[in-house]
Amino acid sequence: MSKQSGAIQTMPLPVLMHLQELGANLSIARKRRREPLKAWAQRIGVSEPTLMRMEKGDPSVSMAVYATALWLVGRSQVLPQLAAPEHDLGALEDAVRAAKARSVRKRASLYNASPAPASTP
Repeated sequence: MSKQSGAIQTMPLPVLMHLQELGANLSIARKRRREPLKAWAQRIGVSEPTLMRMEKGDPSVSMAVYATALWLVGRSQVLPQLAAPEHDLGALEDAVRAAKARSVRKRASLYNASPAPASTP
């Protein structure tokens, strides 16, 4: 029996649930197209047991299998958007915090500056 990846063993429950939902949605898409398991598996390039595992959301199934299944249903174009920088809210929040910290430091230095000596005519 093969050793399971540490990433799979520590996978957060919400991530596993989303993967299971993706698999179920891909299963529905296959069935709506009236594609038998055997034909769909051949088109993806996997065995029927692997396809069945993917449709259950098994995290040990390769990303390539999920991506090819998405391509078969005309949805592979969404893959790059999943991690697009403009959707990275964590990085955006960090950038905002850093900008606020810089802004506070600059204002503080303006208020702490000594007044310029008055010139006499």
